Amino acid sequence: IRKSHLKGFEIPGTMDKLIVKLFADDTTVYLSKGDKFEDLLNILDGWCIASKAKFNREKTVIIPLGNAAYRRHLVETRRISRNDFVISDDITILEDGLTTRILGGQVGNHALGEVLWAPVLDKIDSSLNNWEKGKPTMEGRKLLTQWIIGGMSLFLAIVQGMPKTVEKRLKKRIRTFMW
Repeated sequence: IRKSHLKGFEIPGTMDKLIVKLFADDTTVYLSKGDKFEDLLNILDGWCIASKAKFNREKTVIIPLGNAAYRRHLVETRRISRNDFVISDDITILEDGLTTRILGGQVGNHALGEVLWAPVLDKIDSSLNNWEKGKPTMEGRKLLTQWIIGGMSLFLAIVQGMPKTVEKRLKKRIRTFMW
């Protein structure tokens, strides 16, 4: 991908273009307005044939960048540009307000902070409810609060920030679980 004709993003002050980020089995590709999605798929198909790997199109998510009119047009037409082909329905194109997970952070356009936190809050509630069944001691409750609420919220708080509404909800959950 890096050696292809795809342009990716040019970032002022850097020598290299931003076109691909790889981490374990996650790949994030950045396409410029002149790049064609079809070209990217052809490169990936060739790589899969050569490496005997499988590219999961059903896990592919396109996050439109640009002004609101362009993002809406991409979602409605399923074309990155007028000259590009129609993107198949098995590939998700994120609408404004929706997010996708990239390396633990939720990414998308105009997503509300509470939406980003919903899966974490649900996971915290589920875990606390499970531990409540065991009737932990006060010391146990203190440790569980630190492990569960602190542990499950720390990364997202660092990556995304924590809205005041989420902070209030977590404080209430701590008080409820402790007493």
